Amino acid sequence: VHLVESGGGLAQPGGSLRLSCAASGFTFNMYVMRWYRQAPGKEREWVAVISSVGDSTNYADSVKGRFAISRDNAKNTVYLQMNSLKPEDTAVYYCNARPWSADYWGQGTQVTVSS
Repeated sequence: VHLVESGGGLAQPGGSLRLSCAASGFTFNMYVMRWYRQAPGKEREWVAVISSVGDSTNYADSVKGRFAISRDNAKNTVYLQMNSLKPEDTAVYYCNARPWSADYWGQGTQVTVSS
């Protein structure tokens, strides 16, 4: 299993970023995908989840209404559109897959929200 996140960077408060996670090594369209984040000095926290076919999503309260998770099963890619960014969204963002009941993580992509 290989997960590669991209799209992070520096954004101003109120700005937007779109993260991508390219997956390989498993049958992507059979599995739920998740995004997590980890801020400096804090534990990793769950951000969003999307069903295997993309018809159901759920979000942490802290990002609800601002972030949107989506997926393109033809491209084996999951996305996280982040709008109305806040400084407290600053973190390393990771995508997560759980094929065969084991957790797999990418290397993460840094998102920094600062003016």
